[in-house]
Amino acid sequence: MKRIFVPLLVLVSSYGFSQDQQKEIDAQVWTPFIESFNLRNTEGFMAVHSKDLVRAPRDSKVILNFDQYKRENADGDSRSKSKRTIELRFLERIASETQAFEIGVYKTTVTGSNGEPRSFYGKFHVVHRKENGVWKILVDSDSSEGGTVGEKIFQEAKPMQ
Repeated sequence: MKRIFVPLLVLVSSYGFSQDQQKEIDAQVWTPFIESFNLRNTEGFMAVHSKDLVRAPRDSKVILNFDQYKRENADGDSRSKSKRTIELRFLERIASETQAFEIGVYKTTVTGSNGEPRSFYGKFHVVHRKENGVWKILVDSDSSEGGTVGEKIFQEAKPMQ
């Protein structure tokens, strides 16, 4: 009986620990990420990223550092006035006390001047690191996955809690 109970207790407590870390990541990273993305707030958006950021948009085949990514976002935010929203759902979430890895699906909806919304989908891979007690995005990579990600896959993924 003891052999069964001890591993089960470890499994349950580590599951709870991971859930707590994910809630903390949601509050410190994903909620402000979504809000600032939707508002085209470059400063707020970049605040959730580590200064050591490695950004790899796989469709573009480039790798950007923090300053390059910030410039790219600032340029885009100042040029475009169309309304946009982003939604995130998760396929895999792994977290420890100071590091986390997540795979998910995003849906970005852009409403043009004609009022017609158009949605775009993709898959992301993110590595987080806790810096001075706060979670930050350290590595961020995404891809349209050749158009294979759509509403069905998005709906099947797990939403934030």
